[in-house]
Amino acid sequence: MSPSSTLRTILGKPFMPPVFFFSGVGYDTFTLTRIDRLQDNLLLLIYLLLLGVLIVLTGRLGIQPSPDREQLTALSPFARWILRMRPYFPMAVQFLLGSLFSAYAVFYSRSATLASTGIFFALLVVLLVGNEFLRDRLSSLRLLVSLYALVCFAFFTFFLPVMTGFMNAAIFLVGAGLSVAVTLRVVQLIYRNNPDRSKREAIGVTAPAFALIGLLVGFYFLNWIPPVPLALKFGGIYHEVKRAGDQFELTFEKKWYQVWKRSDDTFLANEPIYCFTAVFAPVALNTTVYHHWYFRPNSSKPFTHADKIPLKISGGREGGYRAYTFKQRLDSGDWRVDVEAEDGRIIGRVSVKVEDQGAAQPALRTFSY
Repeated sequence: MSPSSTLRTILGKPFMPPVFFFSGVGYDTFTLTRIDRLQDNLLLLIYLLLLGVLIVLTGRLGIQPSPDREQLTALSPFARWILRMRPYFPMAVQFLLGSLFSAYAVFYSRSATLASTGIFFALLVVLLVGNEFLRDRLSSLRLLVSLYALVCFAFFTFFLPVMTGFMNAAIFLVGAGLSVAVTLRVVQLIYRNNPDRSKREAIGVTAPAFALIGLLVGFYFLNWIPPVPLALKFGGIYHEVKRAGDQFELTFEKKWYQVWKRSDDTFLANEPIYCFTAVFAPVALNTTVYHHWYFRPNSSKPFTHADKIPLKISGGREGGYRAYTFKQRLDSGDWRVDVEAEDGRIIGRVSVKVEDQGAAQPALRTFSY
């Protein structure tokens, strides 16, 4: 058996897709460190470029009959190699889509909250898992172009803020426009000088992709898109926060058996309360985040606005830019602090229950961050 036949036999085994799937997810989880790391972004750009090329080749060659031997000899060696590789296009497309979706799942999970932006993150996870079952459908141009529009959109959403140092609605819309332009260019390359494809078919292929981008823009204005590249690295409620050199000393209640406890979840109403957070931002990004305090007297009532405090942050620190706000004489009930970006998207959330009185105060512990 020839090496190529052996390779085709191995790749055709039913256990191979899960192997590639978990290998790709594990690789991305352990190697994708910072969203502003140049090597990671260049790798994702290469994936996008290769995926676009494969989609164009699939569109131009997918419905053409295989050339006979005489026609093959008239082609260049590179063209003959492309034709021989055509059966492997769906597998290569699946690998690139899986790599992109797993990378996005890693990056977006660090900024997503279940309260609002979890919808978009859930979509990425569904597509990451669903990609393993799409191999037989990846010859459909409508599906391919729509998925390509999505991976371009997810990339430009965080790539432009990382590169420009700005994070606002205008930058987001520029990213959406770039996604439209790149997707349109791929479709143009498929249908240009291609007598086997019609203009009506091109419109049918492009329309779902553009509708998807329009839907995602709507998600942004509903605050359903995670605020990447910002991410909450740490957050908690404390009795006291002090600066000691390059560290912050955080004091909280901790009983001897609460091994993993790192902050307070209940508080007495007559004590000052501190909210400490560390927000990661890329090196070039200087922006404002907010500690938005909310209150409700009991679980049957909705949370209402109590205070919104701005905090200027600078990017670059691996552990996140550290800052805190504090309040005094809080009413008893449920309190939460939403850490928000300038455009209102939630980066993270910290919650605490304030009580009128409690049991004897346990020993206070302090750790540095």
